[in-house]
Amino acid sequence: MLRRRRWRKVRRIAYCVFGAGVGLPLIAFWIAYLLLDVRSPQDVLASLDKTVVLKYSDGSELLKVPPAEGDRLFVPYAKVPEKLRDAIIATEDPTFWDNAGFDPTGIGRAFLTGVGGGSGITQQYIKKSTGDDDATIGRKLEELVLATKITQQQSKEQIFESYVNIISFGRGTFGPAAAMNAYFGRNLDDSMTWSEAAFLAGMIQSPSVHDPAVSGDAHAAKRWDYVRDKVVERGYVKGADAAAMAYPGAEIQAPSETRASRLTYDEYHVKQQVLAELEQDGFPLSRLQQGNLTVQTTLDRGAQAAARSSLADRLKGEPKEFRGGLVSVDPSTGAVRAYDGGDNGVRDYAGSEHAAGSAFYPFTLAAGLRQGISPDQPVAAPERVSFLGEEFVYPQRCAKPCTLRSAMASGADTPFIGLAGKVGPDALSATARDAGIPATIDGAPTLREKDGYLIGSGIAVGRYPLRPMDLAGAYASFADGGLRTTPHLVEKVLDQDGEVVWQHDNTAKPAFDADPDVSKRIADGVTGVLQTALPDGRPAALRTGEFQHGDSTDNQDGWAIGYTPQLATAVWIGSDDDRRLFDAKGAKLVGATVPADVWRAFMTQAHKSLPVRWNSATGKPVERRLPGS
Repeated sequence: MLRRRRWRKVRRIAYCVFGAGVGLPLIAFWIAYLLLDVRSPQDVLASLDKTVVLKYSDGSELLKVPPAEGDRLFVPYAKVPEKLRDAIIATEDPTFWDNAGFDPTGIGRAFLTGVGGGSGITQQYIKKSTGDDDATIGRKLEELVLATKITQQQSKEQIFESYVNIISFGRGTFGPAAAMNAYFGRNLDDSMTWSEAAFLAGMIQSPSVHDPAVSGDAHAAKRWDYVRDKVVERGYVKGADAAAMAYPGAEIQAPSETRASRLTYDEYHVKQQVLAELEQDGFPLSRLQQGNLTVQTTLDRGAQAAARSSLADRLKGEPKEFRGGLVSVDPSTGAVRAYDGGDNGVRDYAGSEHAAGSAFYPFTLAAGLRQGISPDQPVAAPERVSFLGEEFVYPQRCAKPCTLRSAMASGADTPFIGLAGKVGPDALSATARDAGIPATIDGAPTLREKDGYLIGSGIAVGRYPLRPMDLAGAYASFADGGLRTTPHLVEKVLDQDGEVVWQHDNTAKPAFDADPDVSKRIADGVTGVLQTALPDGRPAALRTGEFQHGDSTDNQDGWAIGYTPQLATAVWIGSDDDRRLFDAKGAKLVGATVPADVWRAFMTQAHKSLPVRWNSATGKPVERRLPGS
């Protein structure tokens, strides 16, 4: 009897707990259902009409991102070409016509992990209309309520119409009509091709990144391939139509907003890089505009001016095909203090990939130091050397007895190819990535062949392309005594009252070994080999390098990458296409001439207001930072 009473009590408690667990969420759901409303797309578009201000690190104004007037024409569902509708649905939400308006998997992930999952078209519209893109359980619950409500109140055609009119396609456009005009210079109608539809549908996920004017045609073509595969896989395009689809690279127009917004091209590059970074951090342009948010960048006003003048002044009088890019990073935080992608057009040379060539050798040296190889032990310096089945032939420049230190100073190549053979391609790739070279660029693995897995012989001679910002950030790990940070252009996002909405985490960690002392020893070893001085006598480290053009002995890329404890700076000089380059005097381009001249001019100007901090190569200590300090 006593046992029966206890069991009855346990059951009552269980029923209460179960009822509370089920009932309370349902009550909360229906209260939210009654209180929350979805804004109309017209209201959302009106609220987007705000200028976003980008500021220098000192809080002074850098530039403005005004709304593009006339780029928000509302397009009724029936006027959206069927090809574009199908391409967007195939890519963004293949179950759109049948689902209940939300993604159960994403909701479940939010409950379990506290972060949001992927969202379909209805959920994306909710996020855009509310301006709330935080990956939290609360936001996912609100999204669930509103997605359910709008699905019950509106047809799928109405939901798609609302969605497609408020999403950004990049270049300051909202909606398909503005996007078609911005990218192809045509009105939106049924003459749209499948190739054009796939391109525009591919822009939605990350418009500030997928624009070929920002990331290049190679990246944009990869995104286009992804969308093409989706529309074919899901049966929207078949047979001859599928075979006829091709990336519309030549048809895509250069952005006109650079002039419409009265930005110079180098300012335009900064704007695009900042917006792309913000997008990855959860702050797309639409969210910035709706929230009337301000962005404080990491850029230093003086350093930015020095970058602009150093590049422009040195390239005056050089052949017209010469192009240049410069990125300078604070090694202790990863903050980008100067970013100049050139003023020659919409292509951003600081954000484009170029073969690193012999500027990659400091990573080879670091890989050797990790395995206990001394920079002062004698090494072979033959004219011919083989690596992974490829034979390399270079002039014998290193006087005997040759060491890695003297090989670096003399510009010899074969000692470092030989060292790559000793440490192995995997260790070499790992060391470069540990220093700060990202594992992927725009989704494609770095330091790999096209298959994304194989490490080829090209790693020994810097054949794999990297961006100046990647190299500046990786060299910064040497500058900061083996501590690694992530290069970034955005310091924080502020609301209308100046309160911080989001701030970058500048945490550093040892790059080359879990033991900070070991990591510092490796970094200091590289710094000692690269030791030099600025024109004013300030101690610094510098590596100049170049990449050859094809099988010739001439070069197509020139580099100067170096650092002090305060700034790590990468300078690239090349051209729009891969060609042999000769300077105004007829001499072939090498890193020690034009690139090094730009580097020294910039570093001299940028350090004028900075105190001298001797690095370890001089024998005097550098102020030491530990991770998290």
